[in-house]
Amino acid sequence: MKEDFGDSIINKVYEHRVLRRISQQELADAVGVSKQTIFVMEKNNYSPSLILAFRIANFFEVDINEIFTYKRKDELND
Repeated sequence: MKEDFGDSIINKVYEHRVLRRISQQELADAVGVSKQTIFVMEKNNYSPSLILAFRIANFFEVDINEIFTYKRKDELND
């Protein structure tokens, strides 16, 4: 059985999407996922695959670390 470390990926997809003035559907179409995937990702209820994270970063023309941040369990309450 896998150990649950309680870590998560925090993202700034919403912020980048709003700055670019595009809809969730437009972003979803551009990176090859559903609108629902973008919706749950923006709510931090879904961590994307590494490939999807790179697609999103490439779409916004930024480094992946500018959009996605790894947080350890002990950092989440900071």
